[in-house]
Amino acid sequence: MKSKKAYAGKRGDKVRSDCYIELKIKRTGGLKIDLKSKVHSMYGESIVQLLEELCDHFSIFHADVYCEDFGALPFTIMARFESAVKRIDGDCQIEYLPLFNKANKYVSKNDSLRRSRLYLPGNEPKFFPNAGLHSPDGIILDLEDSVAPSEKDAAQILVRNALRSVDFYDAERMVRINQLPKGLDDLKYIVPNNVHVILIPKCESATQIKNVEREVEFLREIHKIKYPIYFMPIIESALGVEKAYEIATASSSNCALAVGLEDYTADIGAERTKAGTESFTARTRILNAAKAAGIQAIDTVFSDVSDTEGLIESVLEAKSLGFEGKGCIHPRQIKTIHKYFSPNSEEIEKAKKIVLAYDKAIREGLGVVSMGSKMIDAPIVKRALRIVNLGILNGQIPTNWKNN
Repeated sequence: MKSKKAYAGKRGDKVRSDCYIELKIKRTGGLKIDLKSKVHSMYGESIVQLLEELCDHFSIFHADVYCEDFGALPFTIMARFESAVKRIDGDCQIEYLPLFNKANKYVSKNDSLRRSRLYLPGNEPKFFPNAGLHSPDGIILDLEDSVAPSEKDAAQILVRNALRSVDFYDAERMVRINQLPKGLDDLKYIVPNNVHVILIPKCESATQIKNVEREVEFLREIHKIKYPIYFMPIIESALGVEKAYEIATASSSNCALAVGLEDYTADIGAERTKAGTESFTARTRILNAAKAAGIQAIDTVFSDVSDTEGLIESVLEAKSLGFEGKGCIHPRQIKTIHKYFSPNSEEIEKAKKIVLAYDKAIREGLGVVSMGSKMIDAPIVKRALRIVNLGILNGQIPTNWKNN
């Protein structure tokens, strides 16, 4: 390496669970490690040892290493150090991978419950460790809008390490990549590390989905990955709305189609309102495209974290239209979203009666399904089956309920 200096991470009074690393490569003089840590008395020795291991791993034998630690976990220190190295040597292909946490080796399904998905900025490690404790259906490590352009490289490494190290408590593991073509470069950091769903932002054509699919399959083959990886395209423009069905059917790996209204309303030159009349047509068209393609429809985020009543109204409206979930920007939204997207007791009891009546008609070879004096047609049975299955997934209905 040439004699250069680089830094990575964050410093300041308000920083927590992160660190700042300054690395100056020298030609001679050996290693000099200077650590300033709020937990120096307890973990100073182990942090210095980790920094020495990192230097050895990257074949750095002469350097000044300065580290300001604000309670960073090892996976964060590793990521920040690696970022500094690669900012000095842009051609460096060496990775320092933390051990894979065994708790993260679960897989997902195409029809997994996706009522809530919690967005976490990809360059803010302070949000990662406790995110799963809030029990969202999915956790999104975001590499796109929440990350400053100058920190995209650091976020890639940090998200990779988080996927390997952080216990997300069985939440679906999602990553929102950058807008293509930049997002294709993100894939090599996430595909080998048990990502479940890749969110593809600002989709406007089937070609974009196919490009992601091609790169994912290439990486799956290299890394001998057997578990499924799903896609969730996000529609965020007028053109995207027009191409929604084309996008929804572009890959068999698509599990859902999501709505992104901040960019959409900007694209059409409208102000986003609480009533949502400016985006109603777009949302219903995206929903219809998803349903026609046989995948889930996921509504946009509700951006006012303090307005619980507004969130309830938004969820109930989305549910009435046929959406199956919403994005979350704060953990406090999760319980509300789960409660109001789930079927209520009255819906569950009615659905169970319809399913039982349907089962009875099938057993008796009847061509018509009836419940009391009312005839039940196929769409009503289909909806009842969906409610029952959702109730089982939610834990509201026992799996053996027909035997009770």
